[in-house]
Amino acid sequence: MPGHVKAGGSKEPDPDPAPYLFVSFEMKKEDSLKPYDPKKSVWVPDGEGGYDEALITEVKGDMIDVKVGWEPKTFKAAQVMQVNPPKMEKFDDVSNMTYLNEASVLWNLKSRYVAKLIYTYSGLFCVVINPYKRYPIYTNRVVRMYIGKRRNEVPPHLFAISDGAYQQMMTNSKDQSMLITGESGAGKTENTKKVITYFAILGANEKVKKDASGAPEEKKANLEDRIVQTNPILESYGNAKTIRNDNSSRFGKFIRIYFNHMGKLAGGFIDVYLLEKSRVTYQQPNERCYHIFFQLVEEGPVENLQEMCCLSTDPYDYFFISQGKVKVDSIDDNEELEFTDQAFDVLGFTTEEKQNAFKLTATILHLGEMTFKQKGREESCEMDDPIPGQNVCKLCGIENWQLFYGNFIRPKIKVGTEWVYKGQNADNCLNSIAALARSMYNRLFLWLVDLCNRTLIDPTMKKVNFIGVLDIAGFEIFEFNTFEQICINFCNEKLQQFFNHHMFVLEQEEYVREGIDW
Repeated sequence: MPGHVKAGGSKEPDPDPAPYLFVSFEMKKEDSLKPYDPKKSVWVPDGEGGYDEALITEVKGDMIDVKVGWEPKTFKAAQVMQVNPPKMEKFDDVSNMTYLNEASVLWNLKSRYVAKLIYTYSGLFCVVINPYKRYPIYTNRVVRMYIGKRRNEVPPHLFAISDGAYQQMMTNSKDQSMLITGESGAGKTENTKKVITYFAILGANEKVKKDASGAPEEKKANLEDRIVQTNPILESYGNAKTIRNDNSSRFGKFIRIYFNHMGKLAGGFIDVYLLEKSRVTYQQPNERCYHIFFQLVEEGPVENLQEMCCLSTDPYDYFFISQGKVKVDSIDDNEELEFTDQAFDVLGFTTEEKQNAFKLTATILHLGEMTFKQKGREESCEMDDPIPGQNVCKLCGIENWQLFYGNFIRPKIKVGTEWVYKGQNADNCLNSIAALARSMYNRLFLWLVDLCNRTLIDPTMKKVNFIGVLDIAGFEIFEFNTFEQICINFCNEKLQQFFNHHMFVLEQEEYVREGIDW
């Protein structure tokens, strides 16, 4: 399963993570031999948003002559930045470098990334650059490496930040939060999953260390599995392909992981925000609707699924989901449906709840096939093909399908104290159906999240503190931005300002109060 690190043992030994975490002796030796002149080595703009290393040949007031390789160039003094000594190549924490400038930070991140070291600290923050490959740095072996260690004892990693939050919570008995931010495709959701898995294993490991009794331990392992198994359901219903990312979360989430006074896992709770409802009824040409729709039209893993949902196995039969792409190379919809189905079972969904989720999802596909035709010159219309509406009524348990169609064609509205019927044309009816589909999907998603939360709460465990993981800020600006995208960007901007205020402004005010020259 993508992004799933199992808590149990593995028969095969985990691959060696060292090349992906530590700067090797050979790299250090090679970097130390790099030509460097403390007075002349500088960074200069390359004209493409990056920087080239150069040597100063002459300083003429505000202008500086340099050689980039063998090519002479001239720059303003303000554009020229100093290069750090070779011993600071591939440095773990950029905030500790001698010269902290944009070019040095960028070069350090790039050189570490090329060396397959994707995590780098920047003071309080941990910067990660997505390699779009799976490195063996999230295995049980790596988890054990980071449990209970100080940040300076181990190489930069998401697990070190996670363990720091856990230790702070245990030491100070205060709730902690982790903000995972970045543009779409940066890897926020993958990192959120890794954080959750780490805390799940940490809670389970604490249980193994401190309690030797059998039954509660089994229960704890189940809770850990349940927390991790919310991912396939949230991804199926909340993730879709965008232009930049094949598996992009189209909603924000704040996950609280609760611990008791012993630091053992005591449950979880998921809050969700800003689900992109417009994607249900409209996609841009190179994008795709939510994964669950394409899983439903796949034959195989779930028996009689298409028969139960009155569906065909061709996504092009359904207008709502076939406006953009219908297939993504990196995603096997058949396999993902199997994971989703298994996750429903692990989370303790009843057969009826699981079937209702599938039926309601299929209802949205059938709503998209309801069509109407105009009645001459009148401001009214009539139904075209009754079968999609009949399918909707069958799945939703509505007995009178004519009345269902009638509510779109001639809705009843209240004017003053009286009820009157309003005739609608075909376009009005289609708009009403699209609005109903979006609203239904949103409520279905919130209902599934509520059911997930129901299974994550362990009433026998006392919740003392929680660690919150916020995965919400994915900036995207397109040529055509839907209203929801503008809302998402507005929310991200406000969140960024709030974050900057707390991380920088308040920190600086504290320094001023203590008389520290920052």
